[in-house]
Amino acid sequence: MEVNRKNTGKKLIMVSLILIILGSFLAQMFNTSFYNVKVTRIKFDTENGTLSGLLYMPKDANSSNPKPTIITTHGYLNSAEMQDAAAIEMSRRGFVVLALDMYEHGHSLYGKEYNASGAFFTFWPVSLYDAVQYMYKQDYVLKDENGNGIIGVAGHSMGGFSTTMAIVKDEQDFAQTGIRKIYAGLPMASDYSISSYIGVTADVAFQAYGPRPIGIVAAHYDDFFFDPEAWKTGETVVFKDYVKTAEGKAFLGNPPEPKQDTFYTLKNGALRVIFEPYEIHPWNHFSYTTTGHQIEFYSRAFAKYTDLLNLDLPKTNQIWFLKEYSEFLGLIGFFMLPVALILLLMNLPFFSLLKTKPVETFKGKFSKKSGAILWILTIFAMSFPALFFPTLMDKKGVGMDILKYSSITLMIASAIIGIIVALRRKEKAKSTILGTILIVLANLSLLLTIIYSNKMFKLSSYFNQPTTNQILYWAIVVAEVVLIIELINYFTIKKPAGASSKHYGFLVNPKSIIVSLITVSIAVFLSYLVLYIVDFIFKTDFRIWTWAIKTFETWHLSAALRYIPLYFIFYFVMTIVVNALSNQFKGWKGYLLAFTQMFGGLVVYLSLHYGFLFATGRAFYPDQSLTSILLFALIPTLLVATVYMKYLFKKTGNVYTAAFLNAILMTMIMAANTITYVSLK
Repeated sequence: MEVNRKNTGKKLIMVSLILIILGSFLAQMFNTSFYNVKVTRIKFDTENGTLSGLLYMPKDANSSNPKPTIITTHGYLNSAEMQDAAAIEMSRRGFVVLALDMYEHGHSLYGKEYNASGAFFTFWPVSLYDAVQYMYKQDYVLKDENGNGIIGVAGHSMGGFSTTMAIVKDEQDFAQTGIRKIYAGLPMASDYSISSYIGVTADVAFQAYGPRPIGIVAAHYDDFFFDPEAWKTGETVVFKDYVKTAEGKAFLGNPPEPKQDTFYTLKNGALRVIFEPYEIHPWNHFSYTTTGHQIEFYSRAFAKYTDLLNLDLPKTNQIWFLKEYSEFLGLIGFFMLPVALILLLMNLPFFSLLKTKPVETFKGKFSKKSGAILWILTIFAMSFPALFFPTLMDKKGVGMDILKYSSITLMIASAIIGIIVALRRKEKAKSTILGTILIVLANLSLLLTIIYSNKMFKLSSYFNQPTTNQILYWAIVVAEVVLIIELINYFTIKKPAGASSKHYGFLVNPKSIIVSLITVSIAVFLSYLVLYIVDFIFKTDFRIWTWAIKTFETWHLSAALRYIPLYFIFYFVMTIVVNALSNQFKGWKGYLLAFTQMFGGLVVYLSLHYGFLFATGRAFYPDQSLTSILLFALIPTLLVATVYMKYLFKKTGNVYTAAFLNAILMTMIMAANTITYVSLK
């Protein structure tokens, strides 16, 4: 067994490293346009903090040959790497490009303290314009004969708001200095609904745009913006046609029959265009069409500088997706790495203690009635994470009342039934009392979680990642409900049929638990060490679309350490329950059942949500915008977590190794890929 485990570990680590090295090498090749562009990570201080970004420098850009420049940035919860499509395509066409981390995202840090109530309005109003100030001073950035900067600014979603704010601030400075540092702008997936809260309405923005070429990417199926009426109702996940709205028409100069994807020239000579791809909000990041629109816009906007650029490349000539697919190879390799390391470490004397006696597969027989009840409860447990997903992410709605009163009812019913059964069947009194106590306590925990929902994981200096808080609350309630159902199944159906705690894999020697934690910690550390080496050598990471594993700062690690113990509750419970059911099935059937348990309902939710949007023009949950988008990264995370649960349970004989690995690794990945309000008081 040890020889087999050692060989498996060696094979896995070889395959893992091959995928990582090959994927990273190819990603660097495409990221640098076959080494015609130098990519470096830069940091610079500003009056508001420290900004970081990836600087794409064409090989012929220097102080003697300054170039038109583009500063592009991401949206809420993302980082600079989400702009790699534009960065790659425009740098290979001769532009200097800075893909920027906004403050409190990625490697950038906001330097001033703020309260929770105002946290949201700290970073995006100033991030992009602070970057403009820095880039304008660089001698490789082109200025015209009057000192005006030949700089384009762009951003997606919240980055689009930052783009608008940068242009407004630049126009205000122009009134004082006579110099415009920003030459053109392309806000994507953003209108003026958020910026209007701080005084920048559409009218203010349109006035500030002045003679600059400005484009807008307004997807027909954007989850948030471009429909003022939908914004008022909160049901924003609907079909949009921005060029037909009063705001869209005004932006284009009020032509008689405005059309999408068509350039208009205003009376002051400024170019205007609205691109309307048939995409949802996050699709813009990973889109051949939207990237083509960006290429088209910049080619038109900077047409007078063709002698400094390579605008002969058509918009259909794109390579950015090859970089993404290459990084996906690395992503697969990375997820294999900690498992390979754990298997290798298990061959050493100390670490072998995490290996416990294999868990016996429960093979008891149920009556038809008991079996039917068990599967009905199990199917509900599988469906619950999706059925109550909107409710738990928002912490409101009739679903919260259902959970509250259901937990009260179950507590009372469990206590009454438990007492009656214990009195009638004295030979089973001990087991009945234990089951009753556990079921009542689990329901009490659920009840308190629901009652105090508004106080749990509230944005604060301790819990300073808003979406990590949302997902955590969902995960805790899911764990509680799944635990309640498993306890009911166990004490009323499984135990009478011969099941016992030995079939679950959580009763092990405390030494094994400690060694599991140490082993997993070492494996995760070494895996991230490989990521940092890749970042240092290749300036790439591991990702596909919104799902990414990236390097982090100390504040991300600090946040993750606060969240890990709480996420462990979720992964611990789910590892027990998933293996208790799926281990009865061998091979792919067991994995398929486990996948269904962990995220099958969420896949159905997402399919219905966007299926209805594209089929009818109205999403299944039209008020669930950001929460639904989060699933594009959460579902694949749960998929990998499930593989860890199944595979490591089989290899170690306990639930702790997989639970520790998922809690530490998945939480670290999540914490590094979202906004962290570091300076929150």
